[in-house]
Amino acid sequence: MLTDGSGLLSGRLLVVAFEGWNDAGEAASGAVRTLKGLLDLYPIAEFESEDYFDYQFNRPLAANDDDGNRTLVWPNVTIYGPTSVKAGATKSEGLANDAELSVGVAENSNIYLLLGTEPSRGWKSFSAEILETVRETGITGIVMLGAMLADVPHTRPISVFASSENATVRAELGLERSSYEGPVGILAVLGHAAEVAGIPTMSIWASVPHYVHNAPSPKATLALIDKLEEIIDVVIPRGDLVGDAATWESGIDALASEDEDMSNYIEQLEQARDTVDSPEASGEAIAQEFEKYLRRSGDDKPDGGSGGGSAGDEPWRPKD
Repeated sequence: MLTDGSGLLSGRLLVVAFEGWNDAGEAASGAVRTLKGLLDLYPIAEFESEDYFDYQFNRPLAANDDDGNRTLVWPNVTIYGPTSVKAGATKSEGLANDAELSVGVAENSNIYLLLGTEPSRGWKSFSAEILETVRETGITGIVMLGAMLADVPHTRPISVFASSENATVRAELGLERSSYEGPVGILAVLGHAAEVAGIPTMSIWASVPHYVHNAPSPKATLALIDKLEEIIDVVIPRGDLVGDAATWESGIDALASEDEDMSNYIEQLEQARDTVDSPEASGEAIAQEFEKYLRRSGDDKPDGGSGGGSAGDEPWRPKD
């Protein structure tokens, strides 16, 4: 945990997750929802959906309220904080001018949350609005949670990668700088804007098995929470997550036992993962093992990508 006043963890921390491309297996949004259920937080800012969402892509949902009245739930993004601001406060109400805003003194009063759907457009303006609220509330650091589809087995611990573009944060926490090049989601855009504005950030990403991409992954959510707890040095109760993760894994085991191709593919992933995790494995040995794995897989590798969380709607099945 940072203690030198460098900003990421020494002050108020915003933990961010977006549903959609950055959220394979609903792992990142599930982690933030878990935190929201544990902390005494209230909505302090909501961002106007008309400006940032394409309703043909993120459609509003029809629902019934507690009184049985028909209502529409629009896609949105909300920041939650330990304040006395009324639920439903919007960005346009001006947090900086709200005399009623007061930060609590509870143990977790330095933790804020951002949760919502990844916007469809206006990412630069959207990031600027987020950072305006960050400045107004005195947030000094941002941790972004994400989850991606990857060639990993569900039977092994979920791989989690933490990185930062901030040199001070990397030095203090022993993190690496991401070497990824390619398409990005709103997390990367917001993180870049924050660093340019002088707000330190870090990212924590979990790898979700791509062959079960169309189901929530409580095991990946649990892995993100484990890493977040380690980073921010706050005890986070797991609730039902441990049991849910075990049930998730058992369910996939049952499916694989009835599908020989799927079972063989998972075994190949396990062998590759065990080689990487082996203490005697050198970088060259790991590279050679993956080359053999790729040659062995060939055209038998199942459909599914290793990118973001929206790899399609079809369940796993081997190619013909």
